[in-house]
Amino acid sequence: MTTPNTDPAPRLDRTGIARRAALDLPDGGIVNLGIGIPAMCADLLPPGVELRYHAENGILGFGEMLTKATGDPNIMDAGGNFPKKVPGMAFFDSVESFALIRGGHIDVTVLGGLQVSRAGDLANWMIPKRGIGSIGGGMDLAFNAKKVIVAMEHTTRDNQPKIVNTCNFPLTAPSCVDEIVTDVAVIKVTTDGLVLLEAASGWSAQDVQAITEPELIVADTFQPIRQS
Repeated sequence: MTTPNTDPAPRLDRTGIARRAALDLPDGGIVNLGIGIPAMCADLLPPGVELRYHAENGILGFGEMLTKATGDPNIMDAGGNFPKKVPGMAFFDSVESFALIRGGHIDVTVLGGLQVSRAGDLANWMIPKRGIGSIGGGMDLAFNAKKVIVAMEHTTRDNQPKIVNTCNFPLTAPSCVDEIVTDVAVIKVTTDGLVLLEAASGWSAQDVQAITEPELIVADTFQPIRQS
């Protein structure tokens, strides 16, 4: 599928993607954020929302992130960020951490994506032509979190769709994605197909469809992407 780059309007930047994904994180929930755009959600929560963050290397209950200059180098999450110490924060080994994941105790995980299929299959750990990848805790999170949100750009750098009929990259997990938030759309994965809920300002449903391989179902409530 070839899609010439003829965007009808600007796309959201990475901060905009993260801000929209953060709107769907439940107040009081236990949340695991992946590396990159997902990690940015921590600084973009709506007012009044408090989360208990989980990291695969064995931390639960942190919130605000510190900079490298102010963070404690002995306290890092799985992505190399520096959580601020807060009362009630817990530390444990990676065995217990993955037991929390595999036991279904993570309410939401936000992950990056290389490809998401019509059926909600996720590929996010290896680009075959590069021959390298690192799956980390992504497979466990994708399989076991109660809700999986993928936050990513809608297309590749050469404007090829990342939302495809069938993933041709190695899968992280099959049929695991519940919601996709991109720089041009918010899409819900259902048993009937992919439902287009929101689009970036200036983008029509047809514009989003032009850079999406599977056929989209346009929601009755279709609206511009919310940022608050």
